[in-house]
Amino acid sequence: MIVVLAEKPDQARKLAAPFPHSKGKGFLHIDSCNEFPAGAKVTWAIGHLVELKAPNEYNEAWKKWNIDSLPIIPEKFEYKVTKDKAAQFKIVKDLLKEADQIVIGTDPAREGENIARLLIMMAGCSQKPIKRLWTSSLTENAIRKGFAELRDGSQTVNLFYEAQARQISDWLIGLNASRLYTLHLQRKGFKEVFSVGRVQTPVLTLIYNRQSEIKNFKSEPFFELVAEFSVTHGKYTGKIKERYPSEEKLYEAVQPYIQPGKASYDGVIKQVEVNEKRTQPPALFNLSGLQALLNKKKKFSPKDVLETVQSLYEKGFVSYPRSDSQHITDEEFSYLKANLESYKQLIGIPFQAHTLEASKRFVNPDKVSDHYAIIPTEKIPASTADFTEMEKATYYEIMKSALAMFLPDYTYQETVITTAIGEVDFITKGKTEKSIGWKLLYRTDPQDTDEEDEDKALPRVNQGDAAAGTVYVKDGMTQPPKPYTQGQLITLMTNAGRHVEDKEMREALNQSEGLGTEATRSAIIETLMQREFILVKKNQVFVTPKGEVLCEAVKGTILSKPEMTAQWEIFLKEIGKGNKKSSVFIENTKKLCHKLLEQAADDIGRLDVKEQIAATEQADYICKCPCGKGHITDRGNFYGCTEYKNGCKISFRKELLGKKLTPNQIKQLCEKGKTNKIKGFMSKKQKSFEAALSLKDGKIEFIFS
Repeated sequence: MIVVLAEKPDQARKLAAPFPHSKGKGFLHIDSCNEFPAGAKVTWAIGHLVELKAPNEYNEAWKKWNIDSLPIIPEKFEYKVTKDKAAQFKIVKDLLKEADQIVIGTDPAREGENIARLLIMMAGCSQKPIKRLWTSSLTENAIRKGFAELRDGSQTVNLFYEAQARQISDWLIGLNASRLYTLHLQRKGFKEVFSVGRVQTPVLTLIYNRQSEIKNFKSEPFFELVAEFSVTHGKYTGKIKERYPSEEKLYEAVQPYIQPGKASYDGVIKQVEVNEKRTQPPALFNLSGLQALLNKKKKFSPKDVLETVQSLYEKGFVSYPRSDSQHITDEEFSYLKANLESYKQLIGIPFQAHTLEASKRFVNPDKVSDHYAIIPTEKIPASTADFTEMEKATYYEIMKSALAMFLPDYTYQETVITTAIGEVDFITKGKTEKSIGWKLLYRTDPQDTDEEDEDKALPRVNQGDAAAGTVYVKDGMTQPPKPYTQGQLITLMTNAGRHVEDKEMREALNQSEGLGTEATRSAIIETLMQREFILVKKNQVFVTPKGEVLCEAVKGTILSKPEMTAQWEIFLKEIGKGNKKSSVFIENTKKLCHKLLEQAADDIGRLDVKEQIAATEQADYICKCPCGKGHITDRGNFYGCTEYKNGCKISFRKELLGKKLTPNQIKQLCEKGKTNKIKGFMSKKQKSFEAALSLKDGKIEFIFS
């Protein structure tokens, strides 16, 4: 019997779809057919069914956080079945035991290989014949072709060794560094846990560096010279290229042609350049691109975008969401072309296709890795009336990016006029749209309006024409960089190589996925928020006092730099090619753990963190306690006063009649004596009701309207 092992249930359904099949418990049964004369069974993982054991499962003493027990390095790394996925593992294990041949059908990359090989290993079936399905497209034709051209399992097993080296090393660094820095910082007076990771800590450091740059920025004045010119056919404004730190310096530079106090001058058109320019349709979306764009346009958080695309995917309307590719194969292009009229009708924007030929800019199988770009599927909704606003906005962006492939370039005419007053040149740029092209798809939404697209037509002039100029000085102040938005963080992680000086490492990061993966970047942002290293205000990201402390603690170490991921990727890729050993990589990681142990004590010992400790404690305050002496803080299961040891008995349960009370509602109670109306309380008869809350003599009472 042949058993095909997929990564997730939806992937299993697609692998079975081209063949006659029926549903079993935890698997799909493919009936006898040309491709499978004796039939086959397709089963699936649910992501990772198997994980590395926790420290205390090797040694009970490792459960307690103790510097003397660091670094924690098991003699042999062992795996266990993920607790809440044991039922599916049993199904997979039983099927693999029965199999005469195993076909790995997980994603064609190292993590997909890892998921499958660990299951096979844990089932005790590593010695069985193994074949590898290698296809990045999941259309029926591509799947048939993939099964007809199965690879031998030995051709891809090195990807498993590569993935294992990465997984074990991340476990070693994350576990040991988190305990190490937490314990040292707690000795300095902190109470919090400080999580450290190969990806999250460099990301935090990049945010901290931007925040420091803003904090240390010194705004300086600048002066520039502007002129308004009048010619036969109209008026236009130009300015000189340079800026100057003072008005005096400016006039020194333009003497003797322009003098202080004089406004009117005779100018001449020195040069007129007219060039036709064009902008190609945008690339298809990978997840990072979609998250960055929707955050910029709609302020959707990356987490919400991922959940929304996942929802559309599960409904069958878009392709796999966690894709890192911006290309598709000929298979996908064929169905997009076949459904072109239906797509146009759905979005309500009629247009004549400029081309029906595949362009390498979009259709390139060589650039498709685990998955192709995020595009609409062949399943087209009758309307988007039942979509949420977020689903509709997301689906339309995906749809428009796919349709833009069939439209021509956006073209415009750029005019640059150089007007001279003596030997002082004033530059003026203008723009006239020639063909709207693919931007036709985006002109219906006001949020798609681009200032750069607006016509800035200039009057008709010729070289040598006279121009009467009125000159004045315009002043301003240099501005600091702005804090990152959530969408910019996604782009920052994707393009982390730009922050690496070493050329080889920069290229390694650029060729890999940067920091994190398409599947994990939004989760990294959420993790940094949950662990109180960053906070988001009006879509802008700021480092908390706790985050600042960690950044200072790891400053200068490899833990703070994207280079660590770059170094890993260079070595890991060689493991995947069979040129290097995973055991060597893991040994190097163990050495790094020992090095960090020696370095951390000295680095943290030099830190002065009194201000940060006070700021961190203050950041935990919800409000002043009604007792007048302490502050109300989140104490885990309840909200309580910092002066409880000195006799204050004011506290509030976090949940009241089935409704969780928020810190803001507790703040209203303490500061105003009552809250706004709150919905969702549940009576003893299990009936929902709403009421405001009031605080009397330290006790909560209901206020019914």
